[in-house]
Parts: sequence; C-alpha cells; structure tokens
Amino acid sequence: MSGPAAGTAVAATTTDVVCLGESMVTFLPSQPGRLADVPSFGRGIGGAESNVACALAAAGHRAAWVGRVGADGFGDHLVESIASYGVDTSAVRRDPVRPTGIYFRTATDRGTDTHEVAYYRAGSAASAMSPANVPYEELFAGRVLHLSGITAALSGDCLALLRELTAARPGRPLVSFDVNHRPHLWRGGPADASVLLELARRCDLVFVGEDEAEEAWGIVGAEAIRAAVPEPAVLVVKRGSAGATVFASGLRPGPRSSIAGGAENAAGARSASAGGAESAPGARSTAGGGAEDAAGARSSNTGGAEEVDMVTHVPALHVDVVAAVGAGDAFAAGFLSATLRGLPVRDRARHGHLMAAAVLTVPGDLTDPPARDHADRLVALDDDAWGRLRLGPGWTAADRASEEVRTP
Repeated sequence: MSGPAAGTAVAATTTDVVCLGESMVTFLPSQPGRLADVPSFGRGIGGAESNVACALAAAGHRAAWVGRVGADGFGDHLVESIASYGVDTSAVRRDPVRPTGIYFRTATDRGTDTHEVAYYRAGSAASAMSPANVPYEELFAGRVLHLSGITAALSGDCLALLRELTAARPGRPLVSFDVNHRPHLWRGGPADASVLLELARRCDLVFVGEDEAEEAWGIVGAEAIRAAVPEPAVLVVKRGSAGATVFASGLRPGPRSSIAGGAENAAGARSASAGGAESAPGARSTAGGGAEDAAGARSSNTGGAEEVDMVTHVPALHVDVVAAVGAGDAFAAGFLSATLRGLPVRDRARHGHLMAAAVLTVPGDLTDPPARDHADRLVALDDDAWGRLRLGPGWTAADRASEEVRTP
C-alpha cells in the first residue's frame, strides 16, 4: 500500500486523537552530572507523539498511538507502558529486524549547554515507517491526527510519509502539527529543517516555538511567523516564559470557495484554505480573561472573502520547575483537549499552560494531569488571579483551585 486511496473517508470515528511517531525507551539519570559520571539510570518512555497520546488519555479522551517498534523487550516495554495510560496501541507495528530506539539524557534543562542526550535510534524500527507500511485506516479514524516534525527527520521514507499524511484530500481529519525542531536530527538527515515550514503550511493546527522558528527558518517574532505560515486555521506560537500567542482565522462576509482540501475538523467543519484547514471548534477568541485580542486581516484564496486573524496572547504561569522536559508535548495535549471540548482560544491556551505545568513539576516526561474540574476552575480565573497563580510539585492533587493561588 503506497498511500490512502483517493477519497478515503471515515464514516464514523470512535477515537478523538490519533498520534503517529517514534517512541523510545528513555534512560533517566539517578543523579545530576555528566553522562560519563552518572552511575545508574532508571527506565522510562519518551516520544513527542506518544507523550501527547498518554496525556490526552489521562485527561479522559480516546487517544491512539501509531508507531513502529522492534520485536524486542524494549518494544514490549514501550507498547505496554503507553497502553497503561489508556492509549489504544492496537495499530502499532513490530519490525522483525530493526531495533526499538533508546536514549540517555542528563537531568539538566534541555536548553542549557550542560544538557546531554545520547540517542541510539539510527536504523530504528520507527525510521522504517513509510507510505507503504502504515495503517491508513487507523490513522484517519480519529477526529484529529497529531504529527510532529521529529518524524520527518528520521529518514527519507518518514518524510515521504508526513508529506502523504499532510496532503489535502477529502476525508482527512483535522491535522495537528508540532514543529518540534531538533537540530541534531537534521544533520545528515533526509532534508534540511526548512522542510518543516513546508509541512506546517499543509496542516490545520500548528504549534511552534519562537526559538524554533528562528533557528530552523531564520524567522523572528510571532507576527513574522504567522506571515510565513498563513494557511493553518490555528497557529500557536509558544514564547517560553512570555506565554503563547494564538492566531485563529475567520472570514469576513463575502463569496467563499468550497473545500479545497476536504479536511474535516473536530466539529466536522469544512476546509476553506488551500492547505485543507478550517477553524477548529470555538476558534474565535472571546474577550477578557487574561487574553489580549486583536484582529488583523490577511489575504487568502477564499473566493473574494478576506480572512481575518483573531490574535490572542495568553500569559504563562509561574512554575517551580523540577525538570524542563516534556512541557511542549504537554502544552499541545492541553490545547488539543480544550479544542476537542469546543472551548474558546484563550481557554485552550490556558489548558495548555496548565498541562505543561503539571509536567514541569515532576522529574519525567509524563504525569497525571489535574482533574478536569480543577483545571476548569483555574482556567476561569480572572486576569489578576491567573497572573498570581504559582504552581509547584504536587499542585495537581490539590482539592481546590484557591490552594494554588499565592503571590510569587
């Protein structure tokens, strides 16, 4: 099978989000220090897309992870561990020849010069994913298909697969794409990191960090990033401690084209853009509640209608960080969770910040998210209370939102 048949559509979906990508066994250090000095490691799991699937399942959504692992003990561990979060792993394929990828990392922040990661993933089972060997029926069985730029860097076949999955076609679910630029993966890879821009422009919902856009594309600032990635209905620019800026498109009255990509989003809306994107549920921001909203017009091939961006800035939280790993995946999961619930843009970004805070206050990549009613109470705080919120280890177990509010 070289790709989905033209016109492939899923009549009914029982899955909220399908995530495709490589997951690896992670070895976490028993103490701080250089890899050369760490005496022992604990075993865990890591992978951007499987992290998102696990977080969504833990938050009560129906999530599936699709990947390829070796027919080995590490592959068994990955599949069993991911399934233990409630994720459907029935579409995971086992490679009889290639091994499951593994990696070791230090306890330091990924953004610091002292952080070390040693990957053993070259020639891994996941790197053999291609348009010819993935289960398209399962990939298109959800309301959302979540992908990341990491997969594109693994091999030429993996890049071809992402191009196939992001192509506009009738019946395509909403495609969510986290740029996830990892410079070391692109050294000697199937292309250069500029291909991530190409892929992002073909998707419906895109997550990208300001630092990633500058490093991968030489683009500086949220507005410039939006200008370079105009097609997605929703673009989330992550700005670190400054928060997140969300661009959500709409249309001013006027003639509008019928679907060009045929993609359906989580609410069944039809695509209007050449990239197959349509505004996700509740994409237009509501005013207040800590978000700074502004409208800006941008041209689009929409049959004479002028596409308008609602720009929403949502401040980040004050967090007592334990380990700065996995936060980006958790943010994406929180944003997707709120998108599936049809919440407004400000609330989606706040849920993303809260899910990220849950991971930042534990040592590993995964943790139990706050209970939904707990998170909803925090999201509903007014601007001042949100700005005073400070979260530390154990905050997700608190019974009342007020217990988290203290002056930083």
